[in-house]
Amino acid sequence: MYPPVDPTIIDIGPITLRWYGLLMATAVLVASWIASREVERRGQSSDDLWDLLIWILIPGFIGARLYYVFIQSPRSAQGIGHYLANPIEILQVWGGGIHIFGGLIFGGIALWIYCSVRKLPILVFLDAITLGLPLAQAIGRWGNFINQELYGPPTTLPWGLRIDPQHRIAPYNDLTTYPESTYFHPLFLYESLWNFLGFALIFWISRRFQAQLRDGDIALLYLLWYPLGRFFLEFLRTDSWFFPGTPFNVVHVLTAIAISTAAFFLYRRHRPSAVQESNG
Repeated sequence: MYPPVDPTIIDIGPITLRWYGLLMATAVLVASWIASREVERRGQSSDDLWDLLIWILIPGFIGARLYYVFIQSPRSAQGIGHYLANPIEILQVWGGGIHIFGGLIFGGIALWIYCSVRKLPILVFLDAITLGLPLAQAIGRWGNFINQELYGPPTTLPWGLRIDPQHRIAPYNDLTTYPESTYFHPLFLYESLWNFLGFALIFWISRRFQAQLRDGDIALLYLLWYPLGRFFLEFLRTDSWFFPGTPFNVVHVLTAIAISTAAFFLYRRHRPSAVQESNG
C-alpha cells in the first residue's frame, strides 16, 4: 500500500521543481544515452542522434499532450470541458496528463521528416530510439504515482494504492460508497514493470541475435511488446472513454493494429524464403 507523495520537491521563488518533471527529464536522458550508444554501435554519429532528439521531443510531447486532452481527458478528473474553458492549462504538462500514443505518432512523423531531410538511415535511428523507449516509459510512469493518476478499480490486494478524494473520478469520488480507506489497482506500477521487463528482453535480443536482426526489427519488437501489455492493462483503466456497451476503447484498437502490423512485418522479414533471398 502506497501513501501519497507531495508532487512538489522544492519551491525556489517563482521556480517549482516537481517530481513529475524530474522523472520525465531522467527518463528522456537515460533513453537518449542508450540511443546514442546504439547508433554508434551501428556505425552512425551520436551527434546526429542528439540533434535529432531536439526535433522529435517537442513534437512528441505536443502530440502526447493533445492526445490526452482531446481523447483521454473526457474521463479524467478534469475533463475536456475544463481544458477548453482554460486553454492555457493544455500547455501545463508538469501537472500530469500525456499519452504515449500521441507522442509516438507525432514523434514518429518528426523522425521521418528529419532523417529524410538529413539523408540519415531512418530505421537505424528508429531502432536506437525504441531500444531505450521502454526504459524511459518505465521510469516516467512513476510520475503518475506522484500525481495520483493512472490507477485501476478498487482492490483488496496488499499492493493497493490509496487515492485522495480530489484525485478520483466518478464513481470513485463518492466517499459513501468508496471511503478514503479504499485502495485501487496501481496501474502505473503494472505498466512500469511490463516496460522494465520489455527493455531487458529487447536489449538482450538486440545483442544475442544481432547477426540475424535487420534494421527496423528492434522497432517492430517494441511495437509487439509494449502494445501487447497495454492492450490487457487497458481493461483496468478507470479514466478512458469506452465504446458504448463494450469493454474496449480507442487504445485497444491502436494496440491491436500495432501488434498485428509488427507481427506481420517480422514474419515477412524472417520467413525462410526472405532469409535466403537476403543471404543470396
